Amino acid sequence: MTNQAFILLCIVVFGVVGTCHGGSLRKGYYKDTCPDAEEIIKKATGKHVANDPTLPARFLRMHFHDCFVRGCDGSVLLNSTTNNTAEKDAIPNLTLAGFDVIDDIKAEVEKKCPNVVSCADVLALAARDAVSFKFQTPLWEVLTGRRDGRISRISEALANIPSPLSNFTALVRIFTSKGLNVHDLVVLSGGHTIGVGHCNTFSNRLYNFTGRSDQDPSLNPTYASFLKTQCKNLSDNTTFVPMDPGSALTFDNNYYVTVKQNKGLFQSDAALLTNKGSRKIVDELLDSKKFFTEFARAMKRMGAIGVVTGNEGEIRKKCFVVS
Repeated sequence: MTNQAFILLCIVVFGVVGTCHGGSLRKGYYKDTCPDAEEIIKKATGKHVANDPTLPARFLRMHFHDCFVRGCDGSVLLNSTTNNTAEKDAIPNLTLAGFDVIDDIKAEVEKKCPNVVSCADVLALAARDAVSFKFQTPLWEVLTGRRDGRISRISEALANIPSPLSNFTALVRIFTSKGLNVHDLVVLSGGHTIGVGHCNTFSNRLYNFTGRSDQDPSLNPTYASFLKTQCKNLSDNTTFVPMDPGSALTFDNNYYVTVKQNKGLFQSDAALLTNKGSRKIVDELLDSKKFFTEFARAMKRMGAIGVVTGNEGEIRKKCFVVS
């Protein structure tokens, strides 16, 4: 079978090349070339999370944004250059944070194993280890072997990262394009159980939902009144509020309780209740054990989107610049 035919088969059967690419991801990819890699990343991540409890949400979001643009290839970590504006500078990514910490974690790995472990794998592992820190056990398995992409374009970030303003149809379209399904959409939305949302990503729901200075009728009125005390107007782009009220630093399934109460912060959260199938999944994920099991499975699938493996791409020494 030719390479072109093989890739076509992967796209047809699996939806994304990364899950079927030659030299695919596997458990313990670095066991021979850098056996301590995952432990180094875990320890370095834990050190930072102990000092900054907001990092789990930041790393989880960064990993998500990386995977949805060109696959999980570390392209979100690249800086813009004179001739190119990178993903990092796209509007959806301007509120990402923790790039310096990823650089620090990568530097720790480089001390032990120079030019071996990719930035894409560092980010995937750090996201898992940060969220798992309080639990003292890994919440999902991370297969490794990703290589770093050399391309990072602002236009691709704008086109591929799901918007908090998205309706259900738009969300399904983007997830489907990544080889993910409605179940993955609802489960991965549960990542909103930690972290914050900036006012400008949802204030239209408070002040101008249909262009008539109105409020989104699907938003819990009491919660809307509270949000208005935090976000005073449509132009506020600096104030932020927890995405999961009262639980912004706790990774759990409370997000779905919030959504069921019509307190989902974004339109994309509320959208999960606008489809019969996704509503059923929301109800199922009110079971905590079910949520943790399904989140682990969905993260493993997301982590395989469009990965660069084998002899493609590169291993960056510094995550913010192409080698």
